[in-house]
Amino acid sequence: MSFLGRANEVFDVELSAIQAVRSQLDDTCDVAVEWMTEALRHQRKILVAGVGKSGNIGQKIAATLTSTGSTAVVLNPVDALHGDLGVVNDGDVFLALSYSGETEELLRLLPALKRFSVRLIAMTAFPKSTLGRHSDLVLRCKVPKEACPFNLAPTSSTTAMLVLGDALAMSILEARGFKRNDFAKYHPSGAIGRALLSRVGEIMRTGSRNAVASQSMIVRDALLVMTKARSGCVSVVNARGKLMGIFTDGDLRRGMADDIGILNKPLREVMTRDPVRIREDALAVEALKVFNERNIDDLVIVNSQQEPVGLVDTQDLPRLKLM
Repeated sequence: MSFLGRANEVFDVELSAIQAVRSQLDDTCDVAVEWMTEALRHQRKILVAGVGKSGNIGQKIAATLTSTGSTAVVLNPVDALHGDLGVVNDGDVFLALSYSGETEELLRLLPALKRFSVRLIAMTAFPKSTLGRHSDLVLRCKVPKEACPFNLAPTSSTTAMLVLGDALAMSILEARGFKRNDFAKYHPSGAIGRALLSRVGEIMRTGSRNAVASQSMIVRDALLVMTKARSGCVSVVNARGKLMGIFTDGDLRRGMADDIGILNKPLREVMTRDPVRIREDALAVEALKVFNERNIDDLVIVNSQQEPVGLVDTQDLPRLKLM
């Protein structure tokens, strides 16, 4: 078998595993989300623990929870028995990951946890395992087989745990009413931060790169203004400088197909009136939403007096890392 063939087989096995775990979902998921949401509402936290590959998945689940505003802490089972239990508080929710449900290091932790008033949720394939029997709630994640050719190395099982963890995190996000703009609090840097914290006025084309022309200007002269600004459009204003319309290179091509004399017509006769616009103090993510919803290439930016002070071209978005 070629490497490509083997890779495809691994994908097929793991996709089947995810489907299998999806079929095991039941009302316990609702209860788990309710418990975690309640704990967070009372300023408590979600503790996540696992050993080996399950521990690695637990770290990712905790990171996803934390990045979406749900306080989560990774607790190493071994370190917990040597002082790290100090992070546990009454009212917390403990999420324990063990596919077999018989992970020795994790089981040793259970008696100590019982001294706290915490709810224990197990993510395991076997509800009747030691971990399952001593938990308050079990989230089943049994897979048909591992992608490993010997059915030994955790592959499909860890993928299933990861997806189940993502499902919990996204459900909790929705239950808590976490909004798009809340991401800005937790992602001040990087692409997400740029998209959510930047204002349109910070990213728009201005000055000589913002093509503006009077509505009395003929199309031929307006094309020179557009060329000088290296812009695909020109904002059309009245005598008071208020935005009246927009004229794009697409308008030119369509117009010339019907009337070669368009080059000598004033912009007021050929412009698109009342174009889509957005205020310069709007968030950049609002501009991105307009592009997606209105299917336009150019967005005129105006100030409070409805004067065109800038332009955002859809080609700018990848460069600004807003897409």
